[in-house]
Amino acid sequence: MKTLLPVFAALSILSHAKEIVLPADKATDFIRVERSGKEVLLQPAAATYERDGVKVTLLGAVHIADKAYFTDLNKRFESYDRILFEMIGGDKLAEIRQKEAEGEKVASSPLAKVYGMVSSFLELADQKSEIDYSAKNFVHADLTMAEYQKLQKERGESLLGFAMDAAKNADPANEPSTLSLMTALLSGNSNQAKLLLIEALAGGDEAMAGLVNPTVIITDRNAKALAVLDAQIKAGHKNLGIFYGAAHFPDMEKSLLEKGYKKTKQEWLTAWSVAKE
Repeated sequence: MKTLLPVFAALSILSHAKEIVLPADKATDFIRVERSGKEVLLQPAAATYERDGVKVTLLGAVHIADKAYFTDLNKRFESYDRILFEMIGGDKLAEIRQKEAEGEKVASSPLAKVYGMVSSFLELADQKSEIDYSAKNFVHADLTMAEYQKLQKERGESLLGFAMDAAKNADPANEPSTLSLMTALLSGNSNQAKLLLIEALAGGDEAMAGLVNPTVIITDRNAKALAVLDAQIKAGHKNLGIFYGAAHFPDMEKSLLEKGYKKTKQEWLTAWSVAKE
């Protein structure tokens, strides 16, 4: 059901699990769906790269997930010198939080409202509410709103157009049945809805990552994140995490490897744990 992908392709990924060591020359799969007899897991990867005593970990971000996942992330982030985080316009985050603390009402973006509605129905937690962006080691590593709008105009790109292009790359086998999804929605069966959506979510990130032409959403934002990474390393920080959507990581990984980094480990993390019915 391609009409769902523009909404759900933006729901990127992450959480906790076991650590495995992978060959340095093996391309990383940054998200997967794992099935057992009792549950289905949506698992992003956390991949670590090293060069000259510097460690960089790509931590896949998901906007809505199990609350335990966000709790784990906040603890995990404490071990890094710096966490470079994605959020277009996030340079204004401290100012927005201050206004909210003072009781001033701050308008939510349309996308944030979508996340809020979806997370409420699916009985999941929301990233913006659960992640502690006020942590001292957090560093904004994304475009400002002005930069984003300028680049979109220059490239003739829109969020909807980008999502539709990504939808063209999606595997139809991963798209939920319209009738089944509508039945789950109308019945209020959040667990069944999650089971129907989980493959589409994983495929959505792969579809976005598979776009060939440079884009503002992936290419330009990645360039900004890696520029901030270089600046933080120059400032003397040795253990850094990049907290971005999994769709960004194939391109980021390529850039890191070209800079001489070697992949040293990978963890599978659990963002969703859904009981089979």
